[in-house]
Amino acid sequence: MIALIVITLIALFIPVYVYVGYPLLLIVLDKLVKGKSLSVSDITPTVSLIVSCYNEADVIEQKIKNSQLLDYPKEKFEIIFISDGSDDGTDELIKPYCNERIKLIRQEGRLGKTMGLNLALAEATGEIVVFSDANAMYKDDALKMLVRNFYDTSVGYVVGAAIYQDDEESAAGSSENIYWQYEIFIKKIESKLHSVVGGDGAIYAIRKSLYEPLDQEDINDFVNPLQIIAKGYRGIFDAEAICYEQTAGDFDKEGKRKQRIVNRSFSGLMKNKTVLNPFKHGFYSLELLSHKLLRWLIPFFIVISAVGIIVLAQMKVVTFQWLLLLGIVFVWFILLGKLLKDKAGFPSVLLIPYYFYLVNFNSMKGVLQSLRGDVQITWSTPRDQKENVAGVRLTNVLTFVGLLLITGGFFWITVQSLLRT
Repeated sequence: MIALIVITLIALFIPVYVYVGYPLLLIVLDKLVKGKSLSVSDITPTVSLIVSCYNEADVIEQKIKNSQLLDYPKEKFEIIFISDGSDDGTDELIKPYCNERIKLIRQEGRLGKTMGLNLALAEATGEIVVFSDANAMYKDDALKMLVRNFYDTSVGYVVGAAIYQDDEESAAGSSENIYWQYEIFIKKIESKLHSVVGGDGAIYAIRKSLYEPLDQEDINDFVNPLQIIAKGYRGIFDAEAICYEQTAGDFDKEGKRKQRIVNRSFSGLMKNKTVLNPFKHGFYSLELLSHKLLRWLIPFFIVISAVGIIVLAQMKVVTFQWLLLLGIVFVWFILLGKLLKDKAGFPSVLLIPYYFYLVNFNSMKGVLQSLRGDVQITWSTPRDQKENVAGVRLTNVLTFVGLLLITGGFFWITVQSLLRT
């Protein structure tokens, strides 16, 4: 029994450490340790803005106009659109704007975003390369805010802040925005202590000289920063380099996006495991372990702890009986969120348990895919995704009823046991 208790407590501790302990550790270290110095200056090196596109007809003209209006010397700034076999007229909308500063590169065959970026980097002439998505609209000074950090020769990449604009319009957007504000808080302190972990496909910049052509399955805004860290540079988060974008606007689509990101990022980390060595990369290794790897593995620890709690509760260990009751109530909140997530006016704060489940369930799926050697290479915009609605609804109903019956049974048995003690 003692071994089971220890394993269960460790499995319970890790999620608490990742979501609460690690941020608290960062806060304490930020107060006690003098962070790495950073020199910034209003420099204007040549810049290549690379915009990845696949079926972006709905937003591409807005992105072109937004990019043209950015406050940066026009003679030092080029825009490259890389289209991964778009078939909705995206390319035709870009072509009228093409000139010596605006270029379109078409990649045939749907080879994926990463292969498209390899093509674009071969054509880019800027000293600094800024990566963006078609639906990410930059604040007019975003490039200047990104670039100023490269005045410090130790900086290899800079990540900006993506602000979600539809958080009041959808429950999924609101939940994602709450999560993202939490992420921004962590990124700020990580950046001060060593480096921000990973990039952001919507807005991040690198020194072009540090780019290495990536494999097709690599996710560029995670693997590329790992390569830069491995070369001895650091990564900065600049909260004043801002872009605006929308979430998927739907919980299920947001979940699929999380699954794809974790799937490719986990695979990328396994290929670049040396960055987890603290003897070579110091505090960054702890950041990477805590912020990414352990977070992706949280659902596995939750499953282990749940099994342990259920077994120990049935063995009438009172502490674990109470933990089981708390866990069941949490599951009921998840089911409530699943049932009412699309209802107008439903308080967003009550959807946090469901969003927690969504993120972790899809993280588990992404990791398992990667372990099977199945890495997602291509992507579709949330606007382009279609589902078998009837099939999804039937599966959801059966899952909902099944979980409600199982958890209700455990709740009743546990309460009866506690009343008898």
